[in-house]
Amino acid sequence: MKSNLQIISGKYRGKKLNLPDSARPTQNMARGALFNMLNGILDVTKPLVVWDAFAGSGAFGIECISRFNNASVVFTDNSNQSINTIKKNLMSINENARVEMIDAMSVLSKFGNTADLIFLDPPYVDFGFGALFVKKMGKIAKSGMILIWEFENIHDTPKIDESWEVLKDKTYGRARFLVLRKI
Repeated sequence: MKSNLQIISGKYRGKKLNLPDSARPTQNMARGALFNMLNGILDVTKPLVVWDAFAGSGAFGIECISRFNNASVVFTDNSNQSINTIKKNLMSINENARVEMIDAMSVLSKFGNTADLIFLDPPYVDFGFGALFVKKMGKIAKSGMILIWEFENIHDTPKIDESWEVLKDKTYGRARFLVLRKI
């Protein structure tokens, strides 16, 4: 699907991204604000392992590749159309990227315990699924790991267990971002 979605910054700045038909992408302005929030939180002097768990178009992970020279990204999604879109978006920048068609919840221990940064953006109708993902990640994530949970702003502040520190809680339009650090 044609879109106005593009990479905001870094070596691929301005690159247009395709969207799967069913996508509800994080808009350019909100994604830019999110990355501004991450300045000072992430240590980008070291290799950065990123998991774009419900990748959709892959915009978040591709933005990481564009901005951080030392980022390696895993994209997962359970939609064939999303996986094909991510692969298409990666064609010209296929560096440090791995794409798997799989349900993110089924690979928590495979990707979650090695990730430095996880972007969690399940469908907005599945708020409870996001909460369950955060709860399960709290049991296996390494200390210091950053998890960004995007959900629709109509929801009350979710209960986050004591294994997480809430670093940021910001709303941009329909999207609300919780930036969490594993204690």
